[in-house]
Amino acid sequence: GSQPAQGETPPDAGQTGAGQAGPGQAGADGEKPHPGAAYCPVCSTWHPGYLPFGTPPRPGALCPGCTSLERHRSLWLYLERHTDFFASPRLRVLHFAPEACLEARFRKMLGRGYLTADLADSRADVRADITNLQFADASFDAVCCTHVLEHVPDDAKAMRELHRVLDAHGIAIIMVPLRGAVTEEDLSLTDPAERTRRYGQADHVRYYGRDIVGRLEAAGFSVQCVDTGAEFSP
Repeated sequence: GSQPAQGETPPDAGQTGAGQAGPGQAGADGEKPHPGAAYCPVCSTWHPGYLPFGTPPRPGALCPGCTSLERHRSLWLYLERHTDFFASPRLRVLHFAPEACLEARFRKMLGRGYLTADLADSRADVRADITNLQFADASFDAVCCTHVLEHVPDDAKAMRELHRVLDAHGIAIIMVPLRGAVTEEDLSLTDPAERTRRYGQADHVRYYGRDIVGRLEAAGFSVQCVDTGAEFSP
């Protein structure tokens, strides 16, 4: 699963699990072309179906049109149904490690108010260390940080920085891989194979549990959990 969190008033942490933003949801025009067809809300297109993706491959995961995955489609539907994100073209938005399927669409909608950031990827608008951001307090109305914090050793500092740069009435969408109740973490662990076994990827330093809510609250966020896997599955 994955977990989002919303920023201060009222920040929303939601967990996106195995659910997919699937057939016939949010904006699908007309009837389903055939029983196995899938409507992707990100690229607004009917497809013969979603493709397998991941290790091991998850069935019905990848959109063949825009390459969105389950978490991207769930995020899109969450923003569409539960926020005014798509109705606010003047938002100041900071997007960490932007996903290709979302970046172009967000940029077209938000224009100069949309800023991408990454520590290593030169394609981002700015190079930024999430634990030491160069932005002034309350610089953004929305922050999008999906599947980033599990890579960051000092996640508490990163969370505090996200809260600092967010406007008091802003929203932070924070998504991470999520499993069980308690976060599994050993920062002394460096063996890539063991990290992959325990945390899912060689460059992950933890596997978050539902206690991520407490970590976000300690950083200053008010957190609301949303089970997007249940809410946005067909």
